[in-house]
Amino acid sequence: MHPILFEIGGFPVYTYGVLLAAAYLLGLQFALMRARARGLDANRVMDLGIWIIISALIGAKLLLLVVDFDTFRQNPRELLTLLRSGGVFYGGLIAAVGVAMWYMRRHRLPVWGVSDAFAPGIALGHVIGRLGCFFAGCCFGKATDVPWAVTFTNEYAALNVGTPLNVPIHPTQLYEAGAELIILGLLLLSERKGRPFAGRTFWGYLFLYGITRFIIEFYRGDARGMVGDLSTSQFVSVILVPLSVIMLIVLSRSSAPDPKMAAKRARAA
Repeated sequence: MHPILFEIGGFPVYTYGVLLAAAYLLGLQFALMRARARGLDANRVMDLGIWIIISALIGAKLLLLVVDFDTFRQNPRELLTLLRSGGVFYGGLIAAVGVAMWYMRRHRLPVWGVSDAFAPGIALGHVIGRLGCFFAGCCFGKATDVPWAVTFTNEYAALNVGTPLNVPIHPTQLYEAGAELIILGLLLLSERKGRPFAGRTFWGYLFLYGITRFIIEFYRGDARGMVGDLSTSQFVSVILVPLSVIMLIVLSRSSAPDPKMAAKRARAA
């Protein structure tokens, strides 16, 4: 764990912030590459990407405010932590999807085609972002005695995000980074298999992420909001996974095959 990457003139540069910026930039660049390959308007997609980044940052922090509302209400000074916290991923995802849908409809972009272009970029960015969480010590796991447990020792992480020190815990940040990397590979491989249709990659991503996030939440040890016996993220996953299945079925029956993807598959064959 290495929460502070280096210092400039006595001011710390946080590892999480650097990796979060890299996550957004690389994710957006990957989405732009895929958008150009699909013949989409690169300028519009770039503008959309900027809107997505801004809305994702705001949405993630707003959901963190909601799920930890009691903490912030009891100690208003804790609101300052929102400035340096990445927030809750699902909050950023929901806000970004909502803003993206508005932008695409306003500018008459093909909603599911653009969504498919962005989905692997989201997965790539999430891999990098979770590595940032690992360096910062946030989103930590429960105490465990598994051979791959990690032990954090940096006092700054304990003060900043409450990371337990000198206790072997599940490396849940790495679990999620690894799961996202596998999802990224599956998304890219699946685009060459089966019958392609607009929306398949995007909803496939939400389906796979919903399942993995639901499972990983059982190993998380940090304080999070609860909905009954489920964490907030598990509750969202319970809604998202069946919704993804329904959308995949509906789109597969109503959408014509993507001609560009069909042509690529033909050339690859």
